[in-house]
Amino acid sequence: MSILNTLTGRRSTSALGVSFPGITLAVIVTCQLMLVLDATVVNIALPKIQNDLGISATTASWLLNAYLLTFGGLLLLGGRIGDIFGRRRAFMGGLLLFVVSSLLGGFAQSIGMLIAMRAAQGVGSAIAAPSALSLIATNFAEGNPRNRALSVYSAVSSAGGSIGLVLGGALTAWASWRWVFFINVPIGLVVIALASRVIAEPRRNPGRLDIAGALTATLGMVSLVYGFIRAASQGWGDHMTWGSFAAAALLLGLFVFVESRVNQPLLPLRLLADRNRASAYVAIMLIPAAMFSVFFFLTQFMQNALGYSPVIAGLAFLPMTLTMFSTVRILPRLLPRFGPRPFVILGTSLMIVALAWFSQLTASSTFAASILGPELLMGLGVGCCFLPLSVIVLTGVRGEDSGAVSGAMQTMQQSGASLGVAILVTVFGSATSAAIAHPLVHTLARSSLRLQASDILAQGIESVFHTAVLFPTLALLVALFVIRTLRSNRSAANSGAESDAPNEERIPVGAFD
Repeated sequence: MSILNTLTGRRSTSALGVSFPGITLAVIVTCQLMLVLDATVVNIALPKIQNDLGISATTASWLLNAYLLTFGGLLLLGGRIGDIFGRRRAFMGGLLLFVVSSLLGGFAQSIGMLIAMRAAQGVGSAIAAPSALSLIATNFAEGNPRNRALSVYSAVSSAGGSIGLVLGGALTAWASWRWVFFINVPIGLVVIALASRVIAEPRRNPGRLDIAGALTATLGMVSLVYGFIRAASQGWGDHMTWGSFAAAALLLGLFVFVESRVNQPLLPLRLLADRNRASAYVAIMLIPAAMFSVFFFLTQFMQNALGYSPVIAGLAFLPMTLTMFSTVRILPRLLPRFGPRPFVILGTSLMIVALAWFSQLTASSTFAASILGPELLMGLGVGCCFLPLSVIVLTGVRGEDSGAVSGAMQTMQQSGASLGVAILVTVFGSATSAAIAHPLVHTLARSSLRLQASDILAQGIESVFHTAVLFPTLALLVALFVIRTLRSNRSAANSGAESDAPNEERIPVGAFD
């Protein structure tokens, strides 16, 4: 719980006091569930959306990336908006934008309109999400009331991905993919109506918005992702592909320049001077890149190659997500004894094995023999990584920097997920194009036989997961050779020894209580 208190940057702030704490908590965590859920709920609906709107898997990937990029890219700005204009106001305003864009997205008749509304959903989420966590810190008294509230918040955030997959499958199968968007409207309006009555508004903090930093960072990542997705459809010889990469390099370079010059940067660059923190940020980008590749491509495979219905495909992800959730719940008891680094090494190693196993999928694969095993390994691996990496990032952070550090951590997660999917979409497009162009395909065509579309899809999936192995492999190398071992203050106190390494940071006592 102390980790979550650190995330709020209000370790000793008293609560403002609320009359109906149960309703207040329900309002806040319902909003958080909607925002987290929307990162995965569309995944299961993608095959149906592709069929209805007549789009390719490459284009469909923007329905995921448009949300992740704007959500992740504007999180730091969203947190600053809450500081300056009021947390409750930002919470309600961001959620209202999310609800309106969900309604318009449900009525969208073109892929361009749908992608635009997904991006708008991401903007609303980026404004509302940082205030949701902060409002728990300011509406619940420090100690047991706040710890209980944060425990519920953490559980909802962890379970949101799996709930999204199951809910997306049920809505798509029993109603329409459009209800994946419509379902947000009545729930969101009720949350907004209650928020003004049951959530107390904390004190505002004066400051300035770093608009230039937010725009250069977000547009830079959009350009980078667009470059990879453009390469998937137009090839590496396309001028627009390389123009996008050049624009990305220029914009991200401008972001670094802006952050080094403004008085109140979204991301103080001095926070990256710490070796462990900077390395953990790299790993935090790589882990979601692998995880979301499984969500995105395994959904396509199960529905289009194995013939699963959306509901069955959603339920098929439960072993992975439940294993992930269970691991996250157990880890706080083990981290004080072993420290975070061994778990990152174990987790990334398990992910490597899982992705290598996924790469063996064929059109004749079965769930029990080819999907269940790697799903369990993937869930255990991801579960072993996120909390330990969060601990490494937050260790030694000063109170005034906690908001920027935790916001950057969420930004890295969302950006890593979108970039990973974009890279693997390129790999998938190249692999399936090569399979279609293979001489065997033309031989089968001339002999009145045909290569099944599921076989071509399976070849693309094989290449995707072979490539995806690189993400946890790089994270493993970072954990092995760059991240230094963290020691517990409690252990150091018992041994009476000081650290020999001058830059070594220690895990705060009680960080996992």
